[in-house]
Amino acid sequence: MRDFFEKSIQCPHCGHRISITVDASAGSQDYVEDCSACCNPMHLKVIRNEMTDQVELSVDADDEQIF
Repeated sequence: MRDFFEKSIQCPHCGHRISITVDASAGSQDYVEDCSACCNPMHLKVIRNEMTDQVELSVDADDEQIF
């Protein structure tokens, strides 16, 4: 599996499609990245399944998280 790949996502704030580079080399990750169009924070969650060698990416607005 590739550890780095490009993914096209839609900003949950402005709806603009942007391209991001996903780094799955460190396994599962949870981080915030600003939208390049509207500068609002997006919550990105990368889940790497070592058994199936697949990567899932979920994107939501930073204020949609439930703690």
